[in-house]
Amino acid sequence: MAEGVIMKALSGFYYVQEPDGLLACRGRGKLRREGVSPMVGDRVSYTRQGQGGVIDQVLPRRNSFIRPAVANVDLLVTFAAAVNPITDPFLIDQVLAIAASRQVEPLLVINKCDCDRGEALAAIYRQAGVPVIQTSAKTGEGIETLRAALAGKTAALTGNSGVGKSSVINALAPDFAIPTGEVSEKLGRGRHTTRHVELYQVGQARIMDTPGFSAFDTEQMDLIYKERLQDYFVDFRPYLGRCRFQDCAHLNEPDCAVLAAVGRGEISPSRYQSYRRLYESASQIKLWQHKTD
Repeated sequence: MAEGVIMKALSGFYYVQEPDGLLACRGRGKLRREGVSPMVGDRVSYTRQGQGGVIDQVLPRRNSFIRPAVANVDLLVTFAAAVNPITDPFLIDQVLAIAASRQVEPLLVINKCDCDRGEALAAIYRQAGVPVIQTSAKTGEGIETLRAALAGKTAALTGNSGVGKSSVINALAPDFAIPTGEVSEKLGRGRHTTRHVELYQVGQARIMDTPGFSAFDTEQMDLIYKERLQDYFVDFRPYLGRCRFQDCAHLNEPDCAVLAAVGRGEISPSRYQSYRRLYESASQIKLWQHKTD
């Protein structure tokens, strides 16, 4: 029996990294009976059988996501741009809340800074305590800084279409050669292709590209109770427990420390408006609908 990491899941096979390549494995029947579904990124114990193998056990996970089905993510990288297309901060805030709920380190990459540096957007998230890197795939600005941030980590990449994720990946690893502005078969993306989840070795990092923000939206947010949402806005944390009411929702309550911080400019108004929108959405979810928390 050996241990390895699942790098790809496709058509009922799980491809485990070995020193000389990937080994196609099936899951043992006991995993299905126990309700365990292996995910890309899982560390597993497996046994070789002929030209393939079987997965005997999924080792404990640090975290996991629903869509895409991936586990043990170290870094959730959100790509954004301040020009063509301009990223809505609400989309960034959704992903940041999801990352915090799974105890995954966030990173915001503002690309296309050769056209618009996105200083206002960067200021919002630096104030919130989120690491920000400004990049340009065209000029190479920020690419080495991003490479260093990714090194040694398993990173999930997301962002609205057109912000230049593929161009940045190509700048990080030119031999990877992801087509830009078109369907990327190498990453299994495209309107009419069967998507599969796969980790790719890019330099010293393992990365998973995702087909836009849709991969990390509704289903992930459904797992967050409205009462817990405040904990996932890191810039709220210094003010939690300082409100008049212990169960303050930070909406319209008197003597709310969060609202006071927004008024003083210590919390960005756009971040606060995202919180209100997400709180309203979370309020529509009934307790019985929560699969976990």
